[in-house]
Amino acid sequence: MIFELKSPLLGFENITKMELKTIDDVFARLQVVDANEPSFTLINPFVLREYNIDIPSAVQELLEISETTNFLVYNMLIVATPIEDSYVNFVGPLIFNTDNSTMLQVILADNSPYGVSEKLSNFLQKD
Repeated sequence: MIFELKSPLLGFENITKMELKTIDDVFARLQVVDANEPSFTLINPFVLREYNIDIPSAVQELLEISETTNFLVYNMLIVATPIEDSYVNFVGPLIFNTDNSTMLQVILADNSPYGVSEKLSNFLQKD
């Protein structure tokens, strides 16, 4: 599904449209539409931990989010080998309104209980 960015991604201010490709219930890929820019691996934070974020009212307005809106939340993943050595950015979630195909990145407040770079292995069950 192709989404219009309502606010630029940090460091990628020239990007206006991105395509979200769901891989499975855990992973997705975010690619720039019609450009030779990098793609991003995303992860569903809710499969890793309890993840409660308040979407600021300004973001809700920009994305036209209401109580009945269908939306997705993903976090960027810095992929490493093995996958357990990858890092998740929990303080910069991406919000996707699937009803109107808009998206943006939210930067959580400094007092957020989540980290910018948390190792994926910290959230995997040990055998």
